[in-house]
Amino acid sequence: MSGIAKRSVSIRGHRTSISLEKPFLQELEAIARRQNMPLATLIAEVDENRSADNNLSSELRLHVLRDLKARLEETNGKA
Repeated sequence: MSGIAKRSVSIRGHRTSISLEKPFLQELEAIARRQNMPLATLIAEVDENRSADNNLSSELRLHVLRDLKARLEETNGKA
């Protein structure tokens, strides 16, 4: 079982915590590395663009899904 990972991050000077399943957190870290940015910066960008209806952890999961789908489409388009 993957378990839940809890992280405390600073977003625009305010501390907040997120709870994500470890595979989602690992994928977020990989996205941040590919974009050459700290994980906290990626989280802040996702937070800035999220709908008020979604909590941050849910929006981060959706961000991972969108990124994976985009990369899959890119890979399939090159085949």
